[in-house]
Amino acid sequence: MSTNSWLATGNFNTSYKQEQKTFITSLDRSVFTLFLVVLFAWPLLFPLSNKSMFVIDNILIAIVAVMGLNLVTGFAGLISIGHAAFVGIGAYTVASFCTVMGQNHLLVTHFWPVLIIISGLVGAVFGGIVGLPAFRLKHLYLAIATLSFQMIFQWVINFMTFFNQGQTISVGRVFWLTGKVGRKDHYLFWYFATLTIVVLLGFGIRNLLKTKYGRCLVAVRDNDRAADAMGMNPGLTKVYAFALAGFFAGVAGALHAYVYRGVGFESFTLHESVGYLAMAIVGGLGTLNGSFWGPVAIKFLDLQVETLSELAGQYLPSSMSLATALKPFTFGLVIVLFLMFEPRGIANWWRITKSYTKLWPFRY
Repeated sequence: MSTNSWLATGNFNTSYKQEQKTFITSLDRSVFTLFLVVLFAWPLLFPLSNKSMFVIDNILIAIVAVMGLNLVTGFAGLISIGHAAFVGIGAYTVASFCTVMGQNHLLVTHFWPVLIIISGLVGAVFGGIVGLPAFRLKHLYLAIATLSFQMIFQWVINFMTFFNQGQTISVGRVFWLTGKVGRKDHYLFWYFATLTIVVLLGFGIRNLLKTKYGRCLVAVRDNDRAADAMGMNPGLTKVYAFALAGFFAGVAGALHAYVYRGVGFESFTLHESVGYLAMAIVGGLGTLNGSFWGPVAIKFLDLQVETLSELAGQYLPSSMSLATALKPFTFGLVIVLFLMFEPRGIANWWRITKSYTKLWPFRY
């Protein structure tokens, strides 16, 4: 029985239910609650410019997308090189409603939470369809199948007039309890909305991994034949892993459409798929908190590279396009360094830090 609810030292779990608690100690619960309060309160206490809030909104959207990618690649062990296409499906679901009903239709502007959920469900349907080859394919062959879906998505968007052949499709401004969200408060509003979705989906993944369905994902990743021998269905597990990833990506795409107030082809190319995969690797595959660390690290790296390029451009000849070369160079270098020296990602640094402090005062 627990003798001290505030410290992990000296406490022992006597049942499986106790071991599966979301918060091990009251201290963990209190720190997390305080952290959430800070996340929701700081924009009101220290307001930032629209440009800065736009960058933060992009990070939160990337976190939602990488959560889904981590489910299918990190927890289920299935390589997906077409994740940006699933994000695009969510975005173009919103754009389709705007095309058919108008960008200022009631469903788009007032019932936007419903439209975000619909976008996630559409992404889940396509994710399940793309996951069907997982019944027969694995490893590199399955990766090629997802890459094929990415190529098909790009071709459809570029050549169908319904999607404006990849050109921007406008999305109307949304309404909230206080009325229409204006330009001044647009990015601040979507910060709160996206952060709420991130918290809800994060708890959803945390609880999913405690169920038999979440443990099936890990079992299939470790050894699908052993999982089959234990009564699991590896093929079905892989399909619903893709469906879950599609749902998260669809939600991220819908948020992207609303934050940008438009949908364009450029945001859902193969380059973006590789970027999402890099975020998952840098953050830490197979870890929930890695889905948070990865987007923050990669987006921060992009900002620093842009700043360095602008600074170097003042002293170097204009014929040298440093920004064009420096960004992909640093992007590839970071991925290679993490694969070589820290394959478990930034999440492993967080794990080491927690293991060092949680048994205080008996550190080891």
